[in-house]
Amino acid sequence: MDDLTTQLYLISPLEVGGEFPQRLERALAAGKGLVTAFQFRVKGLDQHDAARLAEPLQAICAAHDVAFIVNDSVALAKRLKADGVHLGQDDGSPKDAREQLGRDAQIGVTCHASRHMAMEAGEAGADYVAFGAFFASSTKDKGDAERPKPEILQWWSSLFEIPCVAIGGITPENCAPLVAAGVDFLAVSGAVWNGDEVAAIKAFEKAVKGR
Repeated sequence: MDDLTTQLYLISPLEVGGEFPQRLERALAAGKGLVTAFQFRVKGLDQHDAARLAEPLQAICAAHDVAFIVNDSVALAKRLKADGVHLGQDDGSPKDAREQLGRDAQIGVTCHASRHMAMEAGEAGADYVAFGAFFASSTKDKGDAERPKPEILQWWSSLFEIPCVAIGGITPENCAPLVAAGVDFLAVSGAVWNGDEVAAIKAFEKAVKGR
């Protein structure tokens, strides 16, 4: 596969039991070189149950050389020895997460449509910043939140070396302006898991390559 400047960052559906490990395996096999990170995102489970669900998925990611990132919980990321953690604006600071997880952890921060939040996150030691939701999304349910424009990705990429992630309702059909703006990662969930995951990954690959 050609070297791609924009890569995929898969976000799990909320249900990750049952057949999901097999689906993840198929998606990562189909997206070799394109999918470079996977975020484990579950809600309302205690840490023990979350860890039990995470372990097989973490092993699949390791086998495919895909970073395994835990959403929201520094404690769970530490317990799993995950590759990193993704922090919302209410989940603590990158500085504190770094102290707990060590210097090699990948720490990402949700910055919505705010340039100021993104610069603050970078100064606090974030490894990547995430902007969104760019489009209507079932995983990002703040319908009244300000939507960023692709220009914010262009602005960030031209000034900073820290990678940027676009999130929120992204599909193979609507991602072209984000790719053109220089986004490093497209964070995708429903567009992959709500149908045939292999076909979706292949469609994203074509869209990212611009053909």
